[in-house]
Amino acid sequence: MRRFSQRNSLVTLSEINITPLLDLAFVLLIIFIITTPLLEQSVKLNLPGGGREAASKPRKEDLATVEVTRTGEYVLHRKRLTIQELERDLAAEFKANPQLGVVIRADRKENWENVEAILAVCDRQEIRKVGFATKNDK
Repeated sequence: MRRFSQRNSLVTLSEINITPLLDLAFVLLIIFIITTPLLEQSVKLNLPGGGREAASKPRKEDLATVEVTRTGEYVLHRKRLTIQELERDLAAEFKANPQLGVVIRADRKENWENVEAILAVCDRQEIRKVGFATKNDK
């Protein structure tokens, strides 16, 4: 049998172990995959069906998403607003960006009088690009 000398035990490894780095990268990737949809939708809603894919997607800067909760509150940029505050904020955004379009997200069992109020606000502010968010039934 051959005896190991002490000289071999003092040799250091010159390779970098990248396994912990890959583990960290995968954990961060999973966290971002899970949290991204939550950041885009601030209010949990049961959207009506019947949606279809748009021919061309507008720029994110040109859209303002107004959400109507089941309790009749309006949410714009994660802020709960009254209808008067919503009109003021939409008017300011439309003045800054004339290409602004409004996307209305409302629950399918929502009292549609609140949605009509948003449509009236858009009409008064002469915002002509108004759409409804629906879920795709595919």
